[in-house]
Amino acid sequence: MSRFKVAIIGAGPAGYFAAQALNNLADQDRSFDIDMFERLPTPWGLVRSGVAPDHPKIKTVSKVFEKIATGENFRLFANVEIGKDLSVDQLQERYDAVIVATGSSLGKTLGIPGENIRGSLSAASFVPWYNAHPDFADVDVPLDSQTAVVIGGGNVAMDVARILALEPSELDPTDTADHAIDAFKKSGIRKVYIAIRRGAEFAAFTSPELRDLPKLEHTNVIIDENEIAAAIARVGDSAEKDVKSNLDAMLFIAQNQKTEHERTIEFLFSHTPKEIQGSSHVEGVVFSTPTGDKTIKSGLVVTAIGYNALDIPGIPFENGKVVNVDGRVKGNMYVVGWAKRGPSGVIGTNKSDATSVIELLGKDLSAPKNKDDISDLLKGKTVVTQKDWEAINAAEIAAGEPLSKPRRKGLSWNELMAHAEIYHF
Repeated sequence: MSRFKVAIIGAGPAGYFAAQALNNLADQDRSFDIDMFERLPTPWGLVRSGVAPDHPKIKTVSKVFEKIATGENFRLFANVEIGKDLSVDQLQERYDAVIVATGSSLGKTLGIPGENIRGSLSAASFVPWYNAHPDFADVDVPLDSQTAVVIGGGNVAMDVARILALEPSELDPTDTADHAIDAFKKSGIRKVYIAIRRGAEFAAFTSPELRDLPKLEHTNVIIDENEIAAAIARVGDSAEKDVKSNLDAMLFIAQNQKTEHERTIEFLFSHTPKEIQGSSHVEGVVFSTPTGDKTIKSGLVVTAIGYNALDIPGIPFENGKVVNVDGRVKGNMYVVGWAKRGPSGVIGTNKSDATSVIELLGKDLSAPKNKDDISDLLKGKTVVTQKDWEAINAAEIAAGEPLSKPRRKGLSWNELMAHAEIYHF
């Protein structure tokens, strides 16, 4: 039997689905030894630091990841940064194939005046802040105003708006970061606008997310019924299934909207941001609308307009993605997930994406090469292994139990590393 060595850069959904696809590709003639590298001391990527904490069912996909990770052919090398602790060239030399699965972590910018003043944040900072990402614990999130504006027309924008507009006690039984729950309980925000550049038919929300909004117990959700009726008229009978499902969900909200609560989310379509007002801090946002300019007074603006991949030395990037053809990059390098196609789809989209790329990889492989183990290059480096991660995971779950939370996350690198049974190469 031929045993191939494969390195996966990134321990998020795309990386685990790539590992799963490799396992599915194994047969009586070939097998795969998989080493997964992760910059953070914790795996799972956006499932841990991106998925909204009030949507715990989405996080159950981590059970699939854990099953993959406990295979005898799998090793986790967390707290190892590619491009710093190891070079891409070193990986390509020591593995039969290298798969880039790093996702996209840099928020795109609007490119308008005032975007850099206090109170103007990217969802790429705000979301990991409330999800206890150790790199974002100190993000400055001013919540003292009554109004917040979220700019974007996708699920991330909706998550941000919902988290801002929830009654904060609803987050108590979740794994939301302690500092975020404390801040939300002191927050003055009662009105959250979701501003979308184009008409409702172009919104990139998914209908299940929209259909969850009327279930909010303490928050009004307002959509202008005339806007949705106009969008339905524009698309006519030729609307794609997803668009029709979205518009139907929005129409339901518009016709059944709540008005009795103190907290409100309101959707604004055909609102293009022109300027963020303020000198030392955000004071408002100027929008261009079909009827002229419109200013919304606000002390917090969160942009959720997409993400770009973070450059890694030795990997070709262009326009926020890894340069590739159907997942092939260069030499024995491949790419999957958001780093390949851009930030689109839901978590499950990465599974089919990884499967198609791994099929190509399988066709490209010939005979395995005898290569030295990567641990030779990590001597003296503190590496978080799968066993270490399991210790961190167990400690977080144990800390959450007395509070009726699924877990209480470590908030800093030191706290996370203290739980690990650290292995030194």
